[in-house]
Amino acid sequence: MTTSQHDHHRPPEPSRNGRRGRKAAEGAREIPMVEKPQFSSYYGRAVVKAPPWGDEIAAYLFLGGLAGGSSLLSLGAQVTGSRTLQRNARLTALGAVGLGTVALVHDLGRPERFLYMLRTFKITSPMSVGSWVLTSFSTGAGVTAAVEVDRLTSQRLPLGPLRPVLYALEGPAEAQTALLAAPLCSYTGPLLSNTAVPTWNAARDELPFVFVSSAALAASGAALVSTPVRDTQPARALSALAAVGDVISMKLMKQRMHPAEAEPLQTGAPGTMLKWAERLAVGGAAGAVLLGRYRAPAVASGALMMGASALTRIGILRAGIASARDPRHTIEPQKARLQARQADGVVHDSITTAG
Repeated sequence: MTTSQHDHHRPPEPSRNGRRGRKAAEGAREIPMVEKPQFSSYYGRAVVKAPPWGDEIAAYLFLGGLAGGSSLLSLGAQVTGSRTLQRNARLTALGAVGLGTVALVHDLGRPERFLYMLRTFKITSPMSVGSWVLTSFSTGAGVTAAVEVDRLTSQRLPLGPLRPVLYALEGPAEAQTALLAAPLCSYTGPLLSNTAVPTWNAARDELPFVFVSSAALAASGAALVSTPVRDTQPARALSALAAVGDVISMKLMKQRMHPAEAEPLQTGAPGTMLKWAERLAVGGAAGAVLLGRYRAPAVASGALMMGASALTRIGILRAGIASARDPRHTIEPQKARLQARQADGVVHDSITTAG
């Protein structure tokens, strides 16, 4: 009889007194010889491809939020009669959206690529919607900013007969930018989460709220830096709401994600950025509310809030890229979702199988 060095792993032979059918069943029983395999990915390579986005996209995310938030703040300043704040917010909105567009075009490589995105309008595509929102917002912001520059120079711009037309368009342009401000602040959230990048995709429900709060922080911070304290009451009020919204939405986003999906937001360089972003947001808002009536503390608080907004955008961007490079951030949440479906008895489709 041939023996093997693995024979000691075999189960004991059944009793001779048992029934034949029982012996056959027990004799045919198999014992697993190795542990259940833990699949990660093919040779540890990334499951999804990380997007090739760098500092230009990070700058665009920040500047787009700053532009949209400043436009909303301009509308609030108009309602409250803060004329200086309205002027500065309008100029900030145009400057931010202009620099943001330059950063976006630089990332695309050739200017005509941005124009190609305007050939069609697809409501289901965040990129298509965002391109049209950016273009339309920039047009309105250009009109309102031109009016402000003309007023600052005592109507010395060489407008000629176009000056009455420009001033007639001021009201509609203000309404246009106000309507498009929130979409401009938030559309980059769906744009990121509409990808297969694990961390961004898992944050799809809360990421737009995070970006809107971050945009409000940037806008109120810029207003505190550029505007005399006697006209910054709307900005100080907005800073408090923005800080609360930013902290709460970020915590909810992390809590609702799988630990492997949230890990890039809490570790490494992105995690450090986001921790400091929360500290700067809280500190800047507290300074704006408590000490915003004094010029030096107001400027310092505004700088802190702008820094918080920038770190939030950069941290989320880099966390998503890091999650795409490590296959564990893709595989572990998928396995957890599969096990949850099997536990719920969902075994009738091509995704799950009966255990």
